[in-house]
Amino acid sequence: MNEKESALYLKEEKINKLMLKFSIPCIMSLLVSSLYNIVDQIFIGNSELSALGNAATGVVFPVFIIAQAFAWCFGDGCAAYLNICQGRNDTEGAHRAIGSSITLSFLLGVLMVIVIFPFKVPILTLFGASENTIGYSVEYLNVVLPMIPVFILCNMMNSCIRADGSPTFAMGAVLLGAVINIILDPVFIFAFKMGMTGAALATVIGQAATFIMTVIYFIRPKSFKLTKKSFIPSKRDTLAIVKLGISTFFTQLAIVLVAVLCNVQMAKYGALSKYGADIPIAIIGIESKIFTLVINLVVGIALGCQPIIGYNMGAARYDRVKELYRKIMVCTLIIGLSVTLLFELAPDFVIGLFGAPTNVPNPENYWEFGEKTLRIFLSLITISCIVKMNSIFFQAAGKPAKALVASMVRDVLCFIPLIFILPAISPSVELLLFAAPLSDLIAMIVTANLSISFVRSISK
Repeated sequence: MNEKESALYLKEEKINKLMLKFSIPCIMSLLVSSLYNIVDQIFIGNSELSALGNAATGVVFPVFIIAQAFAWCFGDGCAAYLNICQGRNDTEGAHRAIGSSITLSFLLGVLMVIVIFPFKVPILTLFGASENTIGYSVEYLNVVLPMIPVFILCNMMNSCIRADGSPTFAMGAVLLGAVINIILDPVFIFAFKMGMTGAALATVIGQAATFIMTVIYFIRPKSFKLTKKSFIPSKRDTLAIVKLGISTFFTQLAIVLVAVLCNVQMAKYGALSKYGADIPIAIIGIESKIFTLVINLVVGIALGCQPIIGYNMGAARYDRVKELYRKIMVCTLIIGLSVTLLFELAPDFVIGLFGAPTNVPNPENYWEFGEKTLRIFLSLITISCIVKMNSIFFQAAGKPAKALVASMVRDVLCFIPLIFILPAISPSVELLLFAAPLSDLIAMIVTANLSISFVRSISK
């Protein structure tokens, strides 16, 4: 299919068929990407490292989120920019935008390594590491940190591959790394007795495989051609990319801030309860991975449809944009309600996937807090999914202001203040769990108004 035929395909093909073609590979890519940390945590939780090992990976998790903030800012912004230009038949600057994004993503990854490595102990302590988990956390970080530039490039370039009309290839690249990770985890952790180092090694080897496959695609992409000049950052194109990707960037940073402050508050008030400091940190670490997995299902649908949304916005086919919005919303509701049912009816089963606690006092407290977390903290995850879906949709439609508001309202404007306000009312670690559903309710009101405004604007 040449570039002209590809454009007509996005403009005229049935929406249902386009959604299946573009969203399924994107969903698989994001789910497989989520498996990197989840698989590590499952194998660690079922090894002698147990709950403390799980707590340690939860402490390191914000480092990956910061890296994803840079990767997805340039990746999603570049992808949206490319697709909108295609819809307008504007091919100028596409290769420079992608080349600039690759260069800046790599440099930011190197900067992260330089900044974090000398201060890893205080940073991990700030992220919630205790005297029981700091050793495990440092051991894991020492292996994964040098590969952060590669991790950022993988995620950034994967977004561009999807936007270039090759979602299946993007999925295959991520799947290759995940399969390698899944194979090597039990070998390194159980057979070679390498503990946290083994789990981290399995992760970075998988990432390296994904990176190699991604680079191979960029040798012969479909709709752009990279030259040496492409990699010299262009101010005009970089600003356009950052404008479209800034909501994703701030969303990821908000997730980091939420994770860090949540860990601090959980440890502080957990220490005053029968659970202690380490059990709440371990459970919240598991919750964050589960939450990310569910959200990625929704993001996969919306992000997979990004080329269709961007092209039809650029081509002024607003009837198709509205149809896409309705159908993505229905899919989001189905996913959110299904997982809510699972968390409410079988929380122990979900927590049990990550192993039984063997190195914490009173293991029954671990199961009790895990059950409460899934049933309370994630009780309104359907709303979280709707808010995130709208943020991605606004970004793909070239509405960065709406995307930024939708992405910030839940975590920054609501959740962070609530995790300080609620314990001020009553110093209880259980009360902290209600910060999430209360934030979801407020965010839903704001997002509903943004959605109505958007639909009305394109209807005119």
